[in-house]
Amino acid sequence: MCGIIGYTGDRKISDILIEGLSRLEYRGYDSAGIAVMQSGDIITRKCQGRLKNLETMLEKENGITGSCGIGHTRWATHGEPSDINSHPHTSKNVVIVHNGIIENYVSLKNFLANNGYEFESETDTEVAVKLIDYYYKSNKDPFGAITAAAEKLKGSYALGVMFGGSEHEGVIYAVRKGSPLIIGKGKDEEENFIASDIPAIIKYTRDYYILEENEIAVIDRKNIEIFNFTGENITGKKELRTASWDIEAAEKGGYQHFMLKEMFEQPKALRDTVSPRIKDGLIDFGNTEMMEKLLKADKIYIAACGTAMHAGIIGKHMIETYARTSVEVDIASEFRYRNPILGKDDCVIIISQSGETADTLAALKLAKERGAYVVAVVNVVGSSIAREADSVIYTWAGPEIAVASTKAYSVQITVMTMLAVSMGRHKGLITEETERETAAQIMQIPEIDEVLLKDAAHYQYIASKYQNASSIFYIGRGLDYALSMESSLKLKEISYIHSEAYAAGELKHGTISLIENGTPVIAVATQSGIFEKTAANIKEVRSRGAKVLLVCGENIIGDSDIKIDDLCDDYITIPKKINGVDISDNLTPIAAILPMQLFAYYTAVLRGCDVDKPRNLAKSVTVE
Repeated sequence: MCGIIGYTGDRKISDILIEGLSRLEYRGYDSAGIAVMQSGDIITRKCQGRLKNLETMLEKENGITGSCGIGHTRWATHGEPSDINSHPHTSKNVVIVHNGIIENYVSLKNFLANNGYEFESETDTEVAVKLIDYYYKSNKDPFGAITAAAEKLKGSYALGVMFGGSEHEGVIYAVRKGSPLIIGKGKDEEENFIASDIPAIIKYTRDYYILEENEIAVIDRKNIEIFNFTGENITGKKELRTASWDIEAAEKGGYQHFMLKEMFEQPKALRDTVSPRIKDGLIDFGNTEMMEKLLKADKIYIAACGTAMHAGIIGKHMIETYARTSVEVDIASEFRYRNPILGKDDCVIIISQSGETADTLAALKLAKERGAYVVAVVNVVGSSIAREADSVIYTWAGPEIAVASTKAYSVQITVMTMLAVSMGRHKGLITEETERETAAQIMQIPEIDEVLLKDAAHYQYIASKYQNASSIFYIGRGLDYALSMESSLKLKEISYIHSEAYAAGELKHGTISLIENGTPVIAVATQSGIFEKTAANIKEVRSRGAKVLLVCGENIIGDSDIKIDDLCDDYITIPKKINGVDISDNLTPIAAILPMQLFAYYTAVLRGCDVDKPRNLAKSVTVE
């Protein structure tokens, strides 16, 4: 959740750290701070609030110079956002920044208090830094102090550590268990970096090592050495990776927000994901073992969190429709604690944009412990989930910086649809001709998105009519219900409007009691086969005073005997034919989510919300 940056080299240290933190603010923005080494002394500056507050503080001092430094942007877990609870945390000769949670911090805090340590903050991180200091006092060995402390710490952590004293000038230590951390190799061999994520360092280098579980990196401006906890130097065994994108991909590029930019990138993201996997008109993932395991599976489980879980619900519908294999979808945090019935003949599909989501990673590990075959659908190459899964399907969406996921969701549901269609053909349940037709339709979805994006001003106008609502309800059936769930999530997480999604057929079983005069209801009705049923539900809420926004395929309005004005107050239509290709109902939700994302975005902007950094949320959830 929190963001870590570290730098050792000749550049102006405060500028490097602040710039890196600005590219990590999507990971947390409750507070920020830096620690810099100056001639053996450690200078710390930190404060509550957005990074701008820290920048203002440093500007008054004309920046801070030094040989190396570490920085942190926080998403609060233990202790409220405050100056004192902000990172870095210090203890005499040691300073650290931390991403993660120390689960046994209470017992360790008692141990340290009994050994003369006093505490200022409410954080678990202060316990970690004082524990390292405790061991450092006795042996004056930074490496030994870190490994000794790491053996006592329970939970997840990525730490950036510096030690005071001229003998440690220019040296940063990095250690990881659970939470992600990378080591950036400078281009000119006179600087190196540590970071939670690539965007923090992409301006300076695209080359990096991934720090694995229970590994420690020791870096100075010229050298990177990586060790395991036994002290073995394993640097030569590590793969130096290169990011496939550059600084431009991590910047707004003239858009007001990253979220807006990423929605406009959806056509390209879809093409990048789809095109390599359609060969000679057929869907081909290039992984025979994965397909064989999926085809033979007694049952398929899908585990994910948030938006990715909603993609899993679409995936369940597609796999059961095309491949007729039973699928169960779980929120990852529930999956691991409900003791699921798993065996070697089952498959588990893990979906995650970052590939670092803590609960999802834990679900993956549980599945592997039970002998199930694990397929990961992830965006970030080399992420923890990608490395631990048996097979990986990369979504190739490119970097997604905004907290609210948009293009990642679109490519996830596209991948799940393609996987389901391929399984159906391999099982002989659909013909090769049907697969070719479906693949051709999927290839046209980016074109539909481009048409929808041209109508963005219309969605903004509609948003202006709903921006002052205190609650908004979404309804739909089947795939439209799944689409409603994701649409509702987008709205609530960035606009702070209370929003819920309901299966339209369930309204009469209780939830219609919430409808009163003027209540906004967004009715999603892209599935022509059940449109009449959904239309009846729309009339039920409208007769009770609801203000209805209808989202449907353009064919439904054209083919239906129902007058549109009798059904809704506003409507958004999704093209059903483009470049001479008819798009089936099953594929319509891939495109239909885009106007819903834009509706949520413009609603939030009109309400004055910070769209890229919604309150209390962070992009990558690396703690449970």
